[in-house]
Amino acid sequence: MFGNYLIGLREGLEASLVVCILIAYLVKTGRRDALRPVWTGIAAAILLALGFGCALTFGSQELTFEAQEGLGGSLSIVAVGLVTWMVFWMRRTARHLRAELHGKLDSALQMGTAALVVTAFLAVGREGLETALFVWASVRASSDGTHGPLIGVVLGLLTAVLLGWLFYRGAIRINLAKFFTWTGGMLVIVAAGVLAYGFHDLQEANVLPGLNSLAFDISGTVPPDSWYGTLLKGVFNFQPDPTVLQAWIWLVYLVPTLAVFLSPVGFGPGKGEVKGSDAHSAGAGEARVAAGEAAGDGGGAGTGAVDDDRVRDGARGAGGHSVRDQG
Repeated sequence: MFGNYLIGLREGLEASLVVCILIAYLVKTGRRDALRPVWTGIAAAILLALGFGCALTFGSQELTFEAQEGLGGSLSIVAVGLVTWMVFWMRRTARHLRAELHGKLDSALQMGTAALVVTAFLAVGREGLETALFVWASVRASSDGTHGPLIGVVLGLLTAVLLGWLFYRGAIRINLAKFFTWTGGMLVIVAAGVLAYGFHDLQEANVLPGLNSLAFDISGTVPPDSWYGTLLKGVFNFQPDPTVLQAWIWLVYLVPTLAVFLSPVGFGPGKGEVKGSDAHSAGAGEARVAAGEAAGDGGGAGTGAVDDDRVRDGARGAGGHSVRDQG
């Protein structure tokens, strides 16, 4: 359940931050008239993600066992690929997310209502579809016949929504760089289990061989129905009797991916492609994101200058405080 809670929290918080940035920018620039089409696009994106999740859940039930396992295994691999790309992307480009979204909103404001709806839909819809696919794959991998995995996801998403609202109101501060680093690393561990389970599904579907070739079997030491067996299953998708292929896939994915993700060069906060005045901040590894300066703050569209990766973005007028991201 904890692993699925982490997925809901991590993925949901990204979407919440996107919504927070969009809404705060419109409020700050005095374009409250554009809030309705933006909320319309956000609602449509949420409905699309929910519909996609329902289609995956109920559509697969009509298939044969082999087809279900083949579809589940294939989508699990796709989901792991997407979430791996997402955690690396977020860690490298989170500091520029505000500027990117603001640029898209500025263009949409000039083009009209329909463009605003589409902009909000695309900004949130991508996060929603990725979340729906990975949540479905993870719940399927860790399901033990109870509603625990699904409850964990829902609680994670609700927590993310609450945090997003508190960020907007300026009620809390959190080191987002460290948050996304630690949760991203934990998510890579969860993804390794989902990936291994996906390959096991393909073995059960007779797409891949080796279903009966076990790497080890410690079911007697770690019974699947014990509290600690259930805990390991829920958090890490641990299986006491994996096949040889599962074990190798888990190791080949987890070790290099986690090593590169936690590496201080290339993908870390403030690292990568840094030029000009960004070089000093990159070397220090520091990026501050303040969600402030909504209507009443006196700032226009140009308020919120970037100074050595210090980005001011948000809703100080809405709550009187700021949200900072320090990497």
